[in-house]
Amino acid sequence: MNTLQIDIVSAEGEIHSGEATLVVAPAQEGEVGIAPRHAPLLTQMRPGEVRVHDAGGEELFFYVSGGILEVQPHKVTVLADAAQRARDINEAAALDAKRRAEEALAKREEGVNYSSVQAELAEAMAQLQALERVRRQAKR
Repeated sequence: MNTLQIDIVSAEGEIHSGEATLVVAPAQEGEVGIAPRHAPLLTQMRPGEVRVHDAGGEELFFYVSGGILEVQPHKVTVLADAAQRARDINEAAALDAKRRAEEALAKREEGVNYSSVQAELAEAMAQLQALERVRRQAKR
């Protein structure tokens, strides 16, 4: 079976390392699917989930807040600003962050950095989507 090495790391340390048959990541311009022997690629990532189809046939989900994706023919490296396993996401904290960002956007107060608030909202939404995907997978 053709596989590639996937390493997901953040400032806190290594999140995952292993063999995969497919990796799907949130590149800045949209999701990219990476299979063994993929052409080299270096791109920025947006907040979202990284899906790893491991060599054993299991699908693993990770949340990344952004960062850099480096692809070589037999290796993928995710250098995330922050990352965690989707199953470890604190749902209450993500819901609270989403609520706060939505309230800040609705108020339209002066002196608020709306780009920052929109980024916070995007991160919270990406965390919640990753958590929902893990729950759907667990029901199968």
